[in-house]
Amino acid sequence: MPSLDGLPGDEREWIGRFPHLEQALAHPLDRRRTLKLMALALAGGGLAGCDPGTPDRGFVSAVRAAPGVIPGVPNVYASAHVRDGYANGILVTHQMGRPTKVEGNPGHPSSLGATDVFAQAAIQDFYDPDRASGPLHDGMPAAWQEVTTALQVLRAAPNGGVPQGASGLRILTGTVTSPTLGAAIDALLAAYPGAIWHRWDAIGRDTVRQGAELAYGRPAMVIPDLRQVDVALAVDSDLLDSAPGHLRHARAFAGRRNPVQGPMNRLYAVEPTPSLTGVAADHRFITAPAACDEIIGRLAAAVLRNEAPSGGPDWLGAVVADLRAHPGRALIHLGPDHGAQAQAAVHAMNEALGGRGRAFDVFDAPDHRPARPTSTLPALMDDMENGRVRALLILDVNPVYQVPRFAAALPRVPLSVALADRPHETAQAARWHVPLAHGFEEWGDARADDGTATILQPQAMPLYGGVSAATILHLCAGDVARPARDLVRQTWRQHLPSERDWRAALAAGVVPGTASARLDTPLAPVMPPAPPPAPPVDLTLLLRPDPHLWDGREANNPWLQELPRPLSKIVWGNPLLIPPDLARSMGLRNGDEVALSVGARRAVLPIWVQPGQASGCVVGLLGSGRRRAGETGDGVGTDLYPLRDVAGPVRMVATGRAVAVACTEHHATLVADTPSDIVRHGVLARFRQNPKFLGTAQDDPAPAAALYRRNPGAPVAWGMGIDLNACIGCNACMTACQAENNVPVVGRDEVLRQREMHWLRIDRSYEGTQDAPDTFFQPMLCMHCEQAPCETVCPVGATTHDSEGLNVMVYNRCVGTKFCSNNCPYKVRRFNYFAFAEQERRPPISRNPDVSVRARGVMEKCTFCVQRIAQARIAADRDGTVEQVVTACQAACPTQAITFGDINDPDAAVSHRKASPLTYVALPEQGTHPRVTYEARIRNPNPAIEL
Repeated sequence: MPSLDGLPGDEREWIGRFPHLEQALAHPLDRRRTLKLMALALAGGGLAGCDPGTPDRGFVSAVRAAPGVIPGVPNVYASAHVRDGYANGILVTHQMGRPTKVEGNPGHPSSLGATDVFAQAAIQDFYDPDRASGPLHDGMPAAWQEVTTALQVLRAAPNGGVPQGASGLRILTGTVTSPTLGAAIDALLAAYPGAIWHRWDAIGRDTVRQGAELAYGRPAMVIPDLRQVDVALAVDSDLLDSAPGHLRHARAFAGRRNPVQGPMNRLYAVEPTPSLTGVAADHRFITAPAACDEIIGRLAAAVLRNEAPSGGPDWLGAVVADLRAHPGRALIHLGPDHGAQAQAAVHAMNEALGGRGRAFDVFDAPDHRPARPTSTLPALMDDMENGRVRALLILDVNPVYQVPRFAAALPRVPLSVALADRPHETAQAARWHVPLAHGFEEWGDARADDGTATILQPQAMPLYGGVSAATILHLCAGDVARPARDLVRQTWRQHLPSERDWRAALAAGVVPGTASARLDTPLAPVMPPAPPPAPPVDLTLLLRPDPHLWDGREANNPWLQELPRPLSKIVWGNPLLIPPDLARSMGLRNGDEVALSVGARRAVLPIWVQPGQASGCVVGLLGSGRRRAGETGDGVGTDLYPLRDVAGPVRMVATGRAVAVACTEHHATLVADTPSDIVRHGVLARFRQNPKFLGTAQDDPAPAAALYRRNPGAPVAWGMGIDLNACIGCNACMTACQAENNVPVVGRDEVLRQREMHWLRIDRSYEGTQDAPDTFFQPMLCMHCEQAPCETVCPVGATTHDSEGLNVMVYNRCVGTKFCSNNCPYKVRRFNYFAFAEQERRPPISRNPDVSVRARGVMEKCTFCVQRIAQARIAADRDGTVEQVVTACQAACPTQAITFGDINDPDAAVSHRKASPLTYVALPEQGTHPRVTYEARIRNPNPAIEL
């Protein structure tokens, strides 16, 4: 057999697409493996040749359009995006039968029409070429019939020869809220009385669930209602960025942050490292990790036992007094990185503050609960190490990557089956890997945090071979293979008895009447004491999920890898975040490499100085350093999971080397006469005295005389208003813009050369000291200036104004002089140095066909989603209605910080926003007359606490 070296280049490239064939040919002596591959290929070809005919699967020739499909007109279907088990309602836009864009479902209680970065990037996950395309057995391709046979062996001897009642069969899942999947798990547990279901949350939200059960004596979900909250205290909280229901919480919070629209709330934040919740607070108190539990104990003593706050920080007494002064409208929220005792103590304090029924309420937990109790991952690993697990089903989790102890114990399990969408670390370590269907190509269901159910309907025919988890579980239980649709339909047969009800639920994206019941359960009579304060240590390591890669599942998504982290602006990596004082004492600068050790385990990675981080606290972001993520994510960053759950002191030693860290900080620096010309901000008391103390767009000095002045004559004049009081810096708008406008990724090396391509960016600004700064977010995009500096310098007229005031680009004219970019004071133009779109690992069918794909040498920028404007204009001409346009960034924003519309219409929402006394333009001294304006940020500090 010839080796790879003897083959022509094109044949070697073709063989490289098939790793197992490449491996076989690379080892000529391994004839047995090669013969097995050849036999499998011949058998597959023979079976295909014996097929009497292709079954009717509903395909329609391109010559005749399918029913309901009009060429060029998108269709929209409701579904849900599920993360950590909880559903957020989405609407998926189709172009000729292929999904191209995700929007939020306005009728879903958890999304309210908004999305987060994960839902927006689901399109990339769906079209990911590294997804699993077929079953594997011990790393070799296997036929589906072999999978069925293996499951039959499992049914014949589920306990591997041990007595029937023993617990030889185990199931490992994450949080399960799907009624259909829960019913399949129940069926399997009923078929095998000795089986045990182990639930495991990779990011550690189990403490939140346990704390609620400890406080109320039963499984419960405590849901805040920030619309009713006047004063909130967030302790190391994820309330606005990642907690279940965070889109709804962000909407409610932002709805009371603009003093022009109504009374403001007040938010205190106590945290060791900056978060989106903390940055949005009126007072942010930087606290060491060990002191957070101590503060909870002092709060409990003051709120529950009426003890005077003493011995704590100076601000604690004023915060307690403010909470007490708002009975029924005060709330305390604790993040998931604290134990169940602390969670229960916070629930008790919220009850004592009288907030139940207004500031929060208690509902039945939406996650599935079987008749038999579930177990934990540590208990499973104990049994694996002691040989008590004979068969293990791993459903859509990756513990081999995230738990080193599990990876070491898995080879002791005789039969392991991993259901995963890609051949990741756990899938490759298991004996069997069964491909999991993507949520866009299979039927399913899931519940939101409030229990509201959504039926997930497939958005396209499967791109790769995959099945649902419910189908596999029914096979394991001895049932015949049933389509996932039949299983879902059976689950909802009684609730949706008629076909009309079924179709209505699919169209709405919500199953009516499925929200969890409100519980009247009182607080447990005997509450555990608040946790004792942790002993002081020299250095504390906090391991948190990456804001974009999460627990590592999104590591192969290039949109999320290249999306700047909200606060550090890091891309393509996860340097260790250290406080400024530690950097000064060790003489470290951004990019310097350190060796970080916890006990006997060690990791080497660069550092990044994070302003506003607690002294003695370093933060590592989980989810990087993947080994089997795919071509995009393999080897990016450092795997820090081995440092989790390890006892021992934390040590950090500089290696003396430096590493280039890709970061978008200072890539587009704005220069102003005064900083307030960029981000204007003030306090509520001053605003009440003089609403125009910050200056408005009308109060800005008149620009110098200009050579010309454009006066667009169209009846429509498009403009945008952005409320800085509402923007929380979540980056959903950036990902939405990327998906809508086919904005390419460029990769780590090009970002290091300052060549990122995002049309919209979220600028993060600091004011104050490096150790305790005030932080501000500001979306920055093309301002569509009425007197645009870019237009006067373009030698070929590639950038010009249209009749409706848009600054448009004629790509075919652009010759790439970059004069327009140099002359733009807002630095919002992007240049294609290379054919970035052609280099993307993204199939062309995944792109929005209404937006041209730009070529090398072309300048590009925000267009106010001109394709959506064109669609609205066509609809208005056809139906005689008023043009209503919602840009992609506006649609995605969970806080409704962005308003777009016709500024010629005095009744339009954008006109009302621009009439606010807080409205101003960025860089007014440039005289550009931008169509994008901002509303200055106002904070509501407590007068009793010094800023």
